[in-house]
Amino acid sequence: IDDQRDFLFLDGDCGLCHRLATFLDKRLGKGKQLGYRPILDEDAQRVIENMPEKLRNADSVYLIRNGKPYIRSAAGIRCVLYMRWYYKMWFPALWLIPLPLRNIGYRLIAKYRHKFFKRPTECLFRVD
Repeated sequence: IDDQRDFLFLDGDCGLCHRLATFLDKRLGKGKQLGYRPILDEDAQRVIENMPEKLRNADSVYLIRNGKPYIRSAAGIRCVLYMRWYYKMWFPALWLIPLPLRNIGYRLIAKYRHKFFKRPTECLFRVD
């Protein structure tokens, strides 16, 4: 994985994750680049293994932005920063929601995502 590039590590077996990657990819801002990898990908695992133990065991989506890892809702909210300006303007409002509340929402969605979003038969989001 290129150290100079930002990456989003997602669950390759999750329909919601596939939709998120596709949604983001179609709405990236001008000049913005974001790579995607399934969490179980060798390159993603190599990066995750080098994180502090608390982050390694997070069972979360991971965003590597400017070399720094983010998990759960912090990763999700920062994804907005890669999008076109009219999406970016939501970032400050979303950031005002306290982290514990955001993470409760994240965990709730993560818990039920497979019930509401069909599991893909294969990893369909762009991997680069």
